Amino acid sequence: MKPSILTFNTSLIAIMSFLTVGCIQNGKTESTVDTSTPRETKRKPPKKQLTEDFKKYWYAGDAEITSYKLEQARYGELRDGHAVLIYVTEPFLPEEQVKANGNNPENISVLKLNATKKFLTGIYPYSIMNSTFYPVYDNQHAIKTSLSVQEWCGHVYSQLNNREKFEFTSHSYFEGEADQAFSIEKTILENEIWNKIRVNPENLPLGDIIVIPSLEFLRLRHKELKAYQAKGSISSKDGITNYSLYYPELERTLTINFTSDFPYSIESWTEEFKSGFGPNAKSMMTSASKIKTLKTAYWGQHDNKDQILRDSLGL
Repeated sequence: MKPSILTFNTSLIAIMSFLTVGCIQNGKTESTVDTSTPRETKRKPPKKQLTEDFKKYWYAGDAEITSYKLEQARYGELRDGHAVLIYVTEPFLPEEQVKANGNNPENISVLKLNATKKFLTGIYPYSIMNSTFYPVYDNQHAIKTSLSVQEWCGHVYSQLNNREKFEFTSHSYFEGEADQAFSIEKTILENEIWNKIRVNPENLPLGDIIVIPSLEFLRLRHKELKAYQAKGSISSKDGITNYSLYYPELERTLTINFTSDFPYSIESWTEEFKSGFGPNAKSMMTSASKIKTLKTAYWGQHDNKDQILRDSLGL
């Protein structure tokens, strides 16, 4: 007796169901057919050619340290202090996003900036540090930027990592800010502008742009970390170039003044914003002016006899 068409179709459906659904083990379905697609190989951004001047200056085995006289607006008053910008190149691990201890073809060469500020607010001190790692090839956003602030009320720490998106983490002693972790779409980082000036100021963002303001400003002003509308502008006169970022919503303008020729040394900067909180907040200006620059391998100068180098920096 020949099998009916109905019996044949039923058997075929059962076979196909087994192949596509697979077997169930421990309540989980495992497919016998691999439907996954091969993981795409991430394309590395093309490297831009480094000039001989750049390589000679930034790969000489030392760091550039520049001290500044600081007038910091805080709580509606100006505070005297010092700022220091420490620039140095180093190999960086792209996945772990930390300094590499050895040579590896996957390493990314970055220009690191550690920017510090120290000033007093009445009886108690403030200590602020921003750290930003920017590829020397100027072919992608900063790989990582972080902020730490210490003062007698407590301390805070924020970090932004450049992965599929920008991954942000933050820890604070303030209610509503205690522990945060989220991702946001990539866009221009104000923190990376300071590195970009030293690498390729001709490629600074201009016109109407979207920018994530500095981690320092957002934390000290208790503003939401997000991208804000901004306007970038640039001008030059007498060998000095002025780059400005204006944020309408934040009522804030940052202006960085640097030499128009290589190595594009940062001579001074100003930051105008409302200082203080509530109805008593008033527009004030933080400013910093250059004292002295040293090119030296500071990491090996940690003996007591090396403290004299701080005198030469005016610190």
